[in-house]
Amino acid sequence: MTLLSIRSRTTTGDGQTAGTVPLAIAHDYLTQRGGAERVVLALHKAFPDAPIYTTLYDPENTYPEFKDCQIITSPLNHFKIFRKDHRLALPLLPFFSSRLKVDAHRVVVSTTGWAHGFDVPQDALVYCHSPARWIYLTDQYLGNRLNKGLARIFKTMRPFLRRWDRAAAMRLPNYVANSSIIQQRIFDVYGKRADIIFPPYSVQNGEPQEPIAGLEDFMERGYFMIVSRLLPYKNVQHAVEAFSGLDHQLLVVGAGPMLDELKSMSTPNVAFISNISDAQMRCAYAGSTALLAVSHEDFGITPLEGGAFGKPTIALQAGGFLDTISEGINGAFINTPSAQDIRKAVQELDSQQYSAEAIKAHVKRFNEERFIHQMKARLAQTS
Repeated sequence: MTLLSIRSRTTTGDGQTAGTVPLAIAHDYLTQRGGAERVVLALHKAFPDAPIYTTLYDPENTYPEFKDCQIITSPLNHFKIFRKDHRLALPLLPFFSSRLKVDAHRVVVSTTGWAHGFDVPQDALVYCHSPARWIYLTDQYLGNRLNKGLARIFKTMRPFLRRWDRAAAMRLPNYVANSSIIQQRIFDVYGKRADIIFPPYSVQNGEPQEPIAGLEDFMERGYFMIVSRLLPYKNVQHAVEAFSGLDHQLLVVGAGPMLDELKSMSTPNVAFISNISDAQMRCAYAGSTALLAVSHEDFGITPLEGGAFGKPTIALQAGGFLDTISEGINGAFINTPSAQDIRKAVQELDSQQYSAEAIKAHVKRFNEERFIHQMKARLAQTS
């Protein structure tokens, strides 16, 4: 039996099929820990009885809270290579996404490029993190992770992927953007007008904290912190380079295919951790001096999570950070993500000039309760 001959079928954590349900959640893939996955958890909190449909699910590499959810996957999930690096499945995802039937009367779609192509009712509410980056920002998204042969395949397929993406988007009229820049991008790519509902931060101050074993001495000395998937377009490599020769420390929280490369170029004042618990993440935020957010993000949740602990952020003056950073209140901007600009901003930052209480007040308007209320209200408008 060939891969393409496998019919789409549904499975869940308990081995049962979902059947037709009042409401379901759809998301591209659950194979990593990032802001989009946090949004799915918030949607699950809003609709706790809703099953989650997705192409790929890797419980070891995404948030552990998903283990308590009913997860329904595509046949691609049988292949470990795709669960470990979803980008390798790009040539197959249009086929399997189109055939993943979401068996529900109402659907909330969370998409960065695939879930809006699932077989969903036409009145589905689409929460769009971005039109597909692998189509419209291909080189930035894929970086140099792929061999030349596979890269050529993607470039050859791009016209087809663009047609598939646009056809999927045109079928669904109810779009919501996660930021101002994505609202504009949705209009530019699809010609659609979308409301904005900012995604929530979910790491809360005041809840239990857990020290990170092996990093006690490092954290006691103070550190800047960057939370990111380790992919080329996230610019973590420039942050690591920036701390070479600095007296300050950098804590990198995240996993991804660039981990070994980043470790090889780092100096002793840079530490790496991944797959930590929420309690450990709270501990890391609480002990930091400031956050770094230096990638072109569609929204960018880490300044809000750090802000919940009263920490300022050095952020790239672009993308979603224009919605979440108020310069002088909860952070400072840099013009480019170069090592030179990052180093200069770190050296100039005086965390004492920021009011922790003012930062906390600023980020409160992005909390989870507000997000759930707005999403439920917007869903009611589509019925």
